[in-house]
Amino acid sequence: MRLTQSMCTIAECAPGGDGPATARPRLVKIAVVGGSGVGKTALVVRFLTRRFIGDYERNAGNLYSRHIQVDGEMLAIQVQDTPGVQIHEHSLDCNEQLNRCIRWADALVIVFSITDYKSFELLSHLYHHVRQLHPGNLVPVVIVANKADLLHIKEVEPQQGLQLANMLGCTFYEVSVSENYNNVFNAFHLLCKEVNKQQITSTPERRRTSLIPRPKSPNMQDLKRRFKQALSAKVRTVTSV
Repeated sequence: MRLTQSMCTIAECAPGGDGPATARPRLVKIAVVGGSGVGKTALVVRFLTRRFIGDYERNAGNLYSRHIQVDGEMLAIQVQDTPGVQIHEHSLDCNEQLNRCIRWADALVIVFSITDYKSFELLSHLYHHVRQLHPGNLVPVVIVANKADLLHIKEVEPQQGLQLANMLGCTFYEVSVSENYNNVFNAFHLLCKEVNKQQITSTPERRRTSLIPRPKSPNMQDLKRRFKQALSAKVRTVTSV
């Protein structure tokens, strides 16, 4: 399957590659987590390429990248797809790879399918696991209910997802990855805005400090003084001749 290859091409063809050197875009890292078969990979690909592909190989935890513009600022987005999570004896079966992905992320998308009640039951467990790995409650989390087009086999009502998201203090989106791009984009766009806002407000001192001109090197000043002295000596010599 060549999906990863084509996604890398998007990152390589990011805006500004052929133009003059510009400031490096701010980096936003998003991890997508949820149960098996809920459509995590399809969600990621839909956001990054606007395309829907129905069939995927087993999730290997790929990392995808692209550049998008948020509020007039170009951001470098990295999206980490993750293998499906399961509950084992009333606790999450999370390996260290998944934990590293969650710790790495600036923001998270927790996905469930309206056609799979077990994936819905994972939500609160996953949310609390994220908060344990990110103490301080600062990492933005969005809950996405996927497969909204499959109403004939739904096991979870949209209202249930919304109520749980409200209880957890998360924004909720119901999407059909196969039929609609807008809500998929809106979910990721919201996280990008939240992370960008946090990054800007968390570094005011660093940005103010960078505006203070650096003191000139004493060695450079001494070099300039000697150069001026040598130059004036030459002028005096020529004048006297």
